[in-house]
Amino acid sequence: MSVRADAIVDVEGTTVRLTSLDRVLFPEVGFTKRDLVDYYARVAPLLLPHVAGRPTTLHRFPEGVEGTSFFQTRAPSHPPWIRVQRMHMFRSGKDVDSVVLDNRAGLVWAANLSTIELHPYLANADRVDEPLELVIDLDPGAPATVLDACAVALVVRGGLEAIGVGSYVKVTGGVGLHVVVPLKPGHSFDQTKAVARRLAHALSAADPEAVTDLMPRRHRVGRVFVDWSQNDPGKSNVAPFSLRGGRIPTVAMPVPWTSVERAVDAHDPRGLVFTPHRALLVIERGDPPGHPIEAQQLPS
Repeated sequence: MSVRADAIVDVEGTTVRLTSLDRVLFPEVGFTKRDLVDYYARVAPLLLPHVAGRPTTLHRFPEGVEGTSFFQTRAPSHPPWIRVQRMHMFRSGKDVDSVVLDNRAGLVWAANLSTIELHPYLANADRVDEPLELVIDLDPGAPATVLDACAVALVVRGGLEAIGVGSYVKVTGGVGLHVVVPLKPGHSFDQTKAVARRLAHALSAADPEAVTDLMPRRHRVGRVFVDWSQNDPGKSNVAPFSLRGGRIPTVAMPVPWTSVERAVDAHDPRGLVFTPHRALLVIERGDPPGHPIEAQQLPS
């Protein structure tokens, strides 16, 4: 998107005001807000199926990744064409109006707010009590690495297949992985959390030196934490194709299971690291960024 530092642009028939596009967000690589807006505009066709219709928390970095950042669940000031959804499910008892990014213009608007990361909730705005997916969040605690998380992910895949459920895998853009099961309508968060918790407990019991399902951080050192608690109506997860706000920009990228297998076999995780440039190259040359699977019914 080639525009001036401040501009008003037309995004598929919607007028969006852009400001301070030359602001550097990732100083180590010179990645600017202009680059952020351009990335989200280009990746929109693949990203939108994972955020459209869902309330979303914006992880904003107004001073770049070396400055203060914050998660914004309460909708910031927004144009009238941005949809919001009242959220009632937080344990604090507070009601919050969250933004819903339904189109490319919404993504561009969010990027203009220096929103590097997009964290949608697990349900649609019109059915906030029905999860659209089951998520197994694998978080390695140092000195465990992403390769340890990969090994556990393959076991998770097998455990899900044993109950007749398929899954896809997403690298989170950091050291973790998400194993995701898209769901048909009609599930409850109690149901998805119970399945995730049983699976996490079984993994921990089978290999307690390598895996834990316990929340306290002292249990995570050198183990992969299987975070079953992410399956909660008050939790949001980083979206596939979202950027991450680390030292350099990386992408939370769906990958084929074969990529995870190769990383484990070769003891080499480099194939699981995606910069925005690499992610767009993969997408634009038509390589499948992971294998899409249909929504499923969990066994009762």
